[in-house]
Amino acid sequence: MSKIRAVAPFLLLATLWGLSFPAITVGLETLPPVLFAAFRYDIAAVLLLGAAGVQAVGRSWLPTTRADFEAVVGGGLFLIAGNGFLFLGQQTVPSGVAAIIQGLVPIATVLWALLLLPEETVSAVGALGIVVGFLGVGLVIRPDPANLLQADLIGKLLICVQVVSVSLGGVLVQRASPDISGTTLAGWSMLVGGVVLHLVSVGAGEPLTVPAGISLAAVAYLGVFATAIAFFLYFRLLAIYGATETSLVGYLVPVVAALAGVALLGERISPLAFVGFAVIFVGFLLLKRAAFRELLA
Repeated sequence: MSKIRAVAPFLLLATLWGLSFPAITVGLETLPPVLFAAFRYDIAAVLLLGAAGVQAVGRSWLPTTRADFEAVVGGGLFLIAGNGFLFLGQQTVPSGVAAIIQGLVPIATVLWALLLLPEETVSAVGALGIVVGFLGVGLVIRPDPANLLQADLIGKLLICVQVVSVSLGGVLVQRASPDISGTTLAGWSMLVGGVVLHLVSVGAGEPLTVPAGISLAAVAYLGVFATAIAFFLYFRLLAIYGATETSLVGYLVPVVAALAGVALLGERISPLAFVGFAVIFVGFLLLKRAAFRELLA
């Protein structure tokens, strides 16, 4: 029973995030990408900061220490605002493929941890795992040297930028070791990230579009379920397991997203993309064998 309880939050988080990919595809039919992302975090910030205020009960729910501010800024800029690249990329990339590329997040997280967390080390087998993981990403992206400016390739590369950003954000939050609760940290990070995305949207000249109909439903799902609830879970898991182990959820998300994309949107995903995802997963198995054993122990 204890193993089930330990795994259940990962499964729930994977489901919430997995369904977000087809929701983004639906919303992008009528909403500008960066503004769409900003709306997502506006809703989540209000909900999470409201919950943090209720939970505080006389205690401060504001960031007060340097570690708190470092975590909020790092999380807001990289973990939250960095997701704008996902919305940009999904304009041309199917939701299932976008989710499969997310399989790179755990490997990218380890690379950032090696640079920023003194306790993180990698063995020769782990280094092989990093190489194998990037080979898997190559199978998913499959760049054509004769046409490097094709829309779907650029979209896939934008999603890779998002992967690099969110993995850095997770490590920065862990390194800061903030004193505030996960709910408070998530709420303030959403606020910072949302403000940044609104500024980028205005700077990019995106039209101010009010969500309506199906796009409003997409924004509501993303803001409430895939962000407020999901990031509450994420920060809880981050505090318990750390950035590397928490990033393992990235291997469950593509499964949910791919199935949802096929069932709800009629998307097609090439077998080679799934092979690439499997290769990425093997790479991370080589890289973090001990983490898997500890998580499943």
